Amino acid sequence: MSPIDSVSSALNTLAASPLTGAPKLPGALPDGLSAAGAPAEGFSHLLDGLINSVSAKDAKADAITSQVLLGDSSQLHQSIIAMQESSTAFNLMVAVRNKLVESYQELMRMQV
Repeated sequence: MSPIDSVSSALNTLAASPLTGAPKLPGALPDGLSAAGAPAEGFSHLLDGLINSVSAKDAKADAITSQVLLGDSSQLHQSIIAMQESSTAFNLMVAVRNKLVESYQELMRMQV
């Protein structure tokens, strides 16, 4: 079966009215997940996960760097890589925060 055939058969299984409950398509998301793959609990959980991930990368980089500085490890390159990963993750988090603040400010400027 070609991808076009599977799409057309999936379209044929849709309900006629969008207000009625349409059957789930093959490959549809399981309950509890949104389209982005984030938990359906909300956007705040997604941001909490991002912050926790950045914090974990920072803690890992600190631990590896401490081992190198104390002489317990001779893998300086691992320390530098971990610090760069932590820095990049933090910069991404700051960029996301800036875009969210900018979006909020734009919404507040809108006249109703």
